[in-house]
Amino acid sequence: MHSSDIAWNDEARAKILDDSDKVLREAVLELGTSLAGHSSDEAYEQLFARLKDRFIDFEPGPDIRKYADAIAAGDFA
Repeated sequence: MHSSDIAWNDEARAKILDDSDKVLREAVLELGTSLAGHSSDEAYEQLFARLKDRFIDFEPGPDIRKYADAIAAGDFA
């Protein structure tokens, strides 16, 4: 077996991705109700704080800014 052969199977990979989407979705929706009208930077900081310890090697990307902007604009019910 080669090191390149070591990977999650397709079912596990899909579950990992689904679970991570759920964590993101829950954080965005929760903050969407509590931080609507606040600054995008504040929403970004709160999203980062909620997500950073939930993932291995978490590095925020442009998605976090996109959702922070939407939270600040009140785009979530």
